[in-house]
Amino acid sequence: MRLNTEYLKDTNLTDFVTCVGWLNSDEVYLAGDDHKVVKINQISGDATVVVQLGEDVYATDLHWFPKSIGGKKQGGSEVYALTLTDGRFLFISKNGRVEKTIDAHRGAILSGKWSYDGNALLTAGEDGQVKVWSRSGMLRSTLVSLAVPVYSAVWSPNSDAVLHTNGKQLCIKPLQPTAKQNTWKAHEGIVLKVDWNSVNNLIISGGEDCKYKVWDVYGRQLYTSMAHDYPITSLAWCPNGSVFAIGSYNTLRLCDKSGWSHSLEKPNTGSLFNIAWSNDGTQLCAACGNSEVIVSNVIESRLEWKNFEVVNSQPKHIFVRDVLSEAKENLDFRDRVVKFALAFNHLVVTTPAQCYIYSTQNWNTPMIFDLKSGSVSLIMLAEKHFLLVDDSSFQVYSYEGRLISTPRYNGMRPDLMNEQIVATSNDTIVIRDRNDEKALYIFEALNGKPVGDGKPVKHPVEIVEISLNQEGSSTNRQLAIIDKNRDLYLRAIRHFGAEQVVKLTTMVSSMRWNDTCNILATISDHRLSVWYHPSIAYIDQDLVRKTKTIGEQGEFGKDVHIMRFVNTYCTMRRGDGAMCSSSVSPHPAFLHKYVNEGKWDEALRLCRFVKEDSLWACLAGMAASHKELSTAEIAYAAIEEVEKVQYINFIKEIPTPEGRNAAMAIFCGQTQDAEAILLQSGLIYRAIQMYLDVYNWDRALEIAVKHKTHVDTVLGFRERYMKKCNKKEQNKKFLQFAQGVQVDWEKINAKIEMEIEKESERPNAKPYNNVGR
Repeated sequence: MRLNTEYLKDTNLTDFVTCVGWLNSDEVYLAGDDHKVVKINQISGDATVVVQLGEDVYATDLHWFPKSIGGKKQGGSEVYALTLTDGRFLFISKNGRVEKTIDAHRGAILSGKWSYDGNALLTAGEDGQVKVWSRSGMLRSTLVSLAVPVYSAVWSPNSDAVLHTNGKQLCIKPLQPTAKQNTWKAHEGIVLKVDWNSVNNLIISGGEDCKYKVWDVYGRQLYTSMAHDYPITSLAWCPNGSVFAIGSYNTLRLCDKSGWSHSLEKPNTGSLFNIAWSNDGTQLCAACGNSEVIVSNVIESRLEWKNFEVVNSQPKHIFVRDVLSEAKENLDFRDRVVKFALAFNHLVVTTPAQCYIYSTQNWNTPMIFDLKSGSVSLIMLAEKHFLLVDDSSFQVYSYEGRLISTPRYNGMRPDLMNEQIVATSNDTIVIRDRNDEKALYIFEALNGKPVGDGKPVKHPVEIVEISLNQEGSSTNRQLAIIDKNRDLYLRAIRHFGAEQVVKLTTMVSSMRWNDTCNILATISDHRLSVWYHPSIAYIDQDLVRKTKTIGEQGEFGKDVHIMRFVNTYCTMRRGDGAMCSSSVSPHPAFLHKYVNEGKWDEALRLCRFVKEDSLWACLAGMAASHKELSTAEIAYAAIEEVEKVQYINFIKEIPTPEGRNAAMAIFCGQTQDAEAILLQSGLIYRAIQMYLDVYNWDRALEIAVKHKTHVDTVLGFRERYMKKCNKKEQNKKFLQFAQGVQVDWEKINAKIEMEIEKESERPNAKPYNNVGR
């Protein structure tokens, strides 16, 4: 990835250019020390002076009102705020009409930013004050008063706090007066510029110590650069949060969100005073100290999938190469490429006006359809369809270009989404709420309707990253969750009975599902761990550790991020930007394939051939979940789980298939599912006995009372248990029923014998074998 840099010609600017802002992807507004605001159309090359300022007034910052708020176009979206050196700021329409003038500060205003929700304007000046204004220009509060100038200030992603400079320090000041502010020393020199990205929630800063740094919201330093030759005079995040740009004297640098540099340009322009990205994140404009204006396009973005490599070699061109056959394709587009994604034998490319869908089998005739909005911020591919996210909506399309669904919920902010908080598969879409980071909205992919009652699913802790497995039916859909504590959880999307959520491990920084089978790769405690059958955690917690492999400590260094997990290769990016890969065993993938196809004999032969405990443990869990008793018995015996083999043999002797299925559900820890199976089959006594075996006395009594049978049986076993423990009955329910029900063990045993006889006489039942006492 690098920048393709060009100079704008005939800008009508003859002095320092100090501020720049994009109206759209083709029109850019500039202002500088020659007292005017100029509009430049990149397509026609026309430069028009739209505002003429006074001879003693200079522009310092320019920021457009957010174009879309919550998916609805706002009437003020074509208005920008222009801050001046005389302490005023102006609201100006795109045609140059000054809507309002407000006296705001003593001395120059150095920074002016609209909030992400468009409800407030932030100004910071050399008088040391940071002020918040309403959309109409009314003063709401003076948030900060310092003894030193505030050179830069920006909003938090949720517009509930302000990040501003304070000499060598950075400070996050919440809008609520009672909330505590966070201040930390950031640089050895004065901090000149800061920016806070709304998508990845990271902060960048640059100062007179000639360094730029990356921070999290707690003030922890994630990256610091080497010292440049000159101070950092400008910086800006790309809207999608994947990269940011740094400006200095004769220097323009494109950096990854982790901090390392993608490319370095050395234009002969003097200092770069301001950098602004276009809304689609494909180009940036820089205001320079010698009256030049730079426009740079981000090119040479690279994607890989299996044997295909795709490179955005030019703004309107994509190069495709098949590394196996050495076949090459050149794809040309009418407009600039905004986003593209490659997976599942398809390449999806979006431009400002259209979406192109290519099959890897045919690069000549793509499916093309027009886009409602050109600012596509995210493309996520599944096997049967793909998800497009723009600044106003989520849209699910088939690979034939047909709109399938548009999932929605109240308070949705599509413009702030990224691939870490959105997950998609063939049948499910999961979205983490931007306003409540503990909430997950789950939708059916085919119709856009919510799964269940439509209410969001809540996680106990704020969620950082989510991911859905791709293989299997909707009933096997699993959601992997990394929360703010860096704990990894697995949640079943569609389940019966109790909610299925398990904690797999801790200290997880990155994860990725395999694209062809349900194998999960994670970076945990700086190690690559591969979970061959993660959902075994629902079935048998004892086997979880046996079904994963753990790499060596520090094998790939720190800050490793998993980029792809295709077939048996896991591709990662290290903290310094280098790509590395690791292969995993192919045998678990074959085991998943055999089990999905119901080929249990082939699965057994594979395990006997490989002779690995991890593979036997995977097979044991799969057989238990599919209720394949014979296969489960062999697999548990191979890993020497003797007590579980004995229990499986006990299950085999249960007369009815419903009883065996319920017993296997109990074996897998699914007690509520087992109860449902037994009660729906009319096996009331076996359901009561199930709870008696696990000492759940209250539930056993509830079932007995509800069905008006075996109340004395429950009371009798309870009485025997209390005597054995030398305790007196304290439970009010048992004391109440004990007064009206007599415990007679002869009658109880007779009733139990009768129940067992009835069970053995049911259709498809085995002969009675003294089971169930």
